[in-house]
Amino acid sequence: MEHPLYIYNTLTRRKEQFVPLHEPFVGMYVCGPTVYGDAHLGHARPAITFDVLFRYLRHLGYKVRYVRNITDVGHLEHDADEGEDKVAKKARLEKLEPMEVVQYYVNRYHKAMERLNVLPPSIEPFASGHIIEQIEYIKEIMAHGYAYESNGSVYFDVPKYNRDFHYGKLSGRNIDELLSATRRLDGQQEKRNPADFALWKKAAPEHIMHWPSPWSEGFPGWHLECSTMGQKYLGETFDIHGGGMDLVFPHHECEIAQSVAHSGHDAVRYWMHNNMITINGQKMGKSLGNFITLDEFFTGSRKDLLSQPYSPMTIRFFILQAHYGGTVDFSNDALQAAEKAYERMLDGWRRLNELKPSETSSVDVADLDRKCHEAMNDDLNTPVVIAHLFDACRAINQVNDGKATISTADLEQLKSTFRTFLFDILGIYDERESGSVNLKPYEEAIDLLLTIRKDAKARKDWATSDLIRNRLAEIGFDVKDTKDGFEWKVK
Repeated sequence: MEHPLYIYNTLTRRKEQFVPLHEPFVGMYVCGPTVYGDAHLGHARPAITFDVLFRYLRHLGYKVRYVRNITDVGHLEHDADEGEDKVAKKARLEKLEPMEVVQYYVNRYHKAMERLNVLPPSIEPFASGHIIEQIEYIKEIMAHGYAYESNGSVYFDVPKYNRDFHYGKLSGRNIDELLSATRRLDGQQEKRNPADFALWKKAAPEHIMHWPSPWSEGFPGWHLECSTMGQKYLGETFDIHGGGMDLVFPHHECEIAQSVAHSGHDAVRYWMHNNMITINGQKMGKSLGNFITLDEFFTGSRKDLLSQPYSPMTIRFFILQAHYGGTVDFSNDALQAAEKAYERMLDGWRRLNELKPSETSSVDVADLDRKCHEAMNDDLNTPVVIAHLFDACRAINQVNDGKATISTADLEQLKSTFRTFLFDILGIYDERESGSVNLKPYEEAIDLLLTIRKDAKARKDWATSDLIRNRLAEIGFDVKDTKDGFEWKVK
């Protein structure tokens, strides 16, 4: 490859050239949602980050198998080994079957992802659909001596594993500090060590989701599910495992320990993590109660936190304006700036499609494609891609205003690059063009009014000219006179 892709590997703490295990095939696993509530802005970030990676890998010619799971069992409150299952608790409170809760929120998650233009994964496995595989996975870990049964539950032996391997290499945590800092919780007398984590939990009588196993009627541990499903669909070693930075410890650290104990090696070659969305500097999350759901953004219903509704593409643009590895602090000002930037970008695209070519170019757009590829190859640097596209918008405006020229070849190349990066790779689309309402008659009506205004100006009938412009402005249209006539857009 002429310009190789480099991605930041959390495990090695450096950018590394991406070389797939079995080119041209790429296996990618991303931790999906635990479906006991509506998706919020914190869920949108990994979905969009790894959607862009999925799109870009395919653009580079790779055949990608993208697995993103649904956690519908085993994820206990506070990410601990004790307490109530998050899905089961919601089912109990709502007086529903757990799978009714799961189905309801999976449907809503899919709708929200579709609105954000997140492509569906190749495979979307459910944890509850892979209980048999998880039991077999535990048997292997036990056979290798890294897990033990206690009162019908099975725990991973962290100190024993750490003597043979290195528990903490992903998160950089020191096992001794971890052992001294891990407080004893209720029920932890079952464990040989407080740092040990559950592979299988014996179900208490009130626990409504449970399955038969060699050890007890119970359910799998949260960390185990991803190791099992990743291996089932992508093999014992695969290329990329992604997720939010909040999953580095304990979730992904435990996944590494499980796969090494099971197979003798880490299953994952490149660990990738998007950073957090914060609200007033604190991580946005369901467990903290400070989250805003995507539906609340789209409708603007949270008047306490939102000054207006924000469209799905405004949210997507807002997230892509920052590098996936940096934190993004939510604010109305930042979202309003993203909304204006998104509209400015689409105005540039519309003008681009109306430009008339000249014999020669006085604008320099020849390098745009190379610059955008270089930014993407540098660990998916989407903010730099967006900056390059805005530079192109400035050139487009100069040509549009008659201050510069562009040749036919440059114009076609510019359209192709814009389309490829803005729509195909960044996954942005024009929301005004994608609605189900046929806007053509309305657009033609505005054009007719502005043509009448143009004729009025030519006759020096300023009263009619000003009346049309001012009334359109009151209704919500921006009108701009150009050398060729006029332009308009909805404010």
